[in-house]
Amino acid sequence: MNIYDELQWRGLIADCTDAPELRKKTISPLTLYCGFDPTADSLHVGNLVPLLALRRFQREGHTPIALAGGATGMIGDPSGKSAERQLLTREVLDHNISCIKKQLAPILDFEVKSNPARLLDNADWTAPVSFLDFLRDIGKHFSVNMMVGKESVRARMEDRETGISYTEFSYMLLQAFDFYQLRKDHACDLQIGGSDQWGNITAGIDLCRKKLGAQVFGLTLPLITNADGSKFGKSVAGAIWLDPKKTSVYRFYQFWVRTDDRDVVRFLKYFTFLSHEEIETLAARPPETREAHKALAMAATDLIHGANATTEAIRASEILFGGGLEGISESTFNDIVGEVPTQNVSKSALEGTGLPLVEALVQGGLCTSKGQARKDLEGGGIYVNNIREANFQRSLSFSDFLFGKNLLLRKGKRNYVVLTIQ
Repeated sequence: MNIYDELQWRGLIADCTDAPELRKKTISPLTLYCGFDPTADSLHVGNLVPLLALRRFQREGHTPIALAGGATGMIGDPSGKSAERQLLTREVLDHNISCIKKQLAPILDFEVKSNPARLLDNADWTAPVSFLDFLRDIGKHFSVNMMVGKESVRARMEDRETGISYTEFSYMLLQAFDFYQLRKDHACDLQIGGSDQWGNITAGIDLCRKKLGAQVFGLTLPLITNADGSKFGKSVAGAIWLDPKKTSVYRFYQFWVRTDDRDVVRFLKYFTFLSHEEIETLAARPPETREAHKALAMAATDLIHGANATTEAIRASEILFGGGLEGISESTFNDIVGEVPTQNVSKSALEGTGLPLVEALVQGGLCTSKGQARKDLEGGGIYVNNIREANFQRSLSFSDFLFGKNLLLRKGKRNYVVLTIQ
């Protein structure tokens, strides 16, 4: 099975130009690229499908190019957008590119000798070209009629309120110019991207044919939506970023664990490198075992954050299901703090004989009264740092607080609060 068949089995081909010829082409090593505009200082899980596709090609001996849009990012792609993007400065774009470059390292192999990945910036060949030269050498190959016919442009033109500016209207030409340059200078035969990029990709194919007489190819990947119709890559807290400073490893892991049962097998195909046999085995498991969900979360988190971080995320998850806190790191516990309610306690309350546990349970909102707290304690339903506590006369002291500041209280199986010393 070559890479084209692999993508097809995984459901990763939305559309393709001259599919039979491309399939033949992929039997031998080729160079391909995927572009991304650095509109933020981190990639998010929505960027993973095309980036992992580049990795899939590289694993099969092809040479991937990740193209940073230092030039196109200053314009803004109208594809899939209902309004103009906010224009970014060159300084912001440079910063974003430097941040994103670090996130590409675990996804693409830049060190392998046979077919190392490359990170290029389209500002390198776009910035030196004058406006008049661009219009003469590139713009003359595009008819306005053709450009207006593209879905990304037509949809915006039909909106009478926002419309589309000349700036974003010209984006298609800039992306086509990228494909032309990459074909000319790097023998690039294939561009991949989301299905919303079809118009931009085919514009580049036309330009390569007209100016170079070359046959190049385009392949689009499906835009991911959840089974319930909601947008993929969002959580209650917002976008799921690859940067652990923006989305903790624990939350990243939990995003995948919480995948809808209807999506989990599909996502195993999209976001992991598990084999056909492994995925089919997981697909046969009853959903309530959560084996497929955990395999998805482990594979995705391992890839982006590494095995050690994945182990910590799993440990944090186990703690919120009653696991022990022995040997837990402060960073892992801090991930938990961000997931459950937090209640401050003063240092003075812990001095002397300490803070009565029944008062702490009321203060933390786990019990409605001291009487109820006593009943819950005597009934065996209260846990201090995930250790059952039945003594209603128990008081909390400084020594109970992990890392000198945090204590985890639990009532029953799922009701938590973290007490934090202020």
